[in-house]
Amino acid sequence: MDRLLNVLTLVSGLLLLLVLVSVRRAHIRVEYSVSWLLAAAVLLLLSRSRGMLEIAAHKLGLADPSLALLLVVGCLFLLMFYRLSVIISKLRDDNIALAQRLAIVEYHLQELRDGQPHA
Repeated sequence: MDRLLNVLTLVSGLLLLLVLVSVRRAHIRVEYSVSWLLAAAVLLLLSRSRGMLEIAAHKLGLADPSLALLLVVGCLFLLMFYRLSVIISKLRDDNIALAQRLAIVEYHLQELRDGQPHA
């Protein structure tokens, strides 16, 4: 269990560092980095407090704290992926609307070039 917690500490520290460097280099926007920073902080907190894991395992009815850790990590990243799916869906819808508006503007510009009145 201690080895797992040490690996999780290393992974969460690397995730924190990666997100901060990505924000600094403008590879990720700040509003999207907040949820990743929170996820990394939760992982770091859980990896450093074995007592919290044991309490979580007891509350969840699990015999092994490592199962509680796996469950929390899985749920955390499932929520992260859901949030990113919502963001991508919104961006796709906005992209379609923008393409439609651009097509309308191009149509009106073509009518003006041809000298035809538009309806």
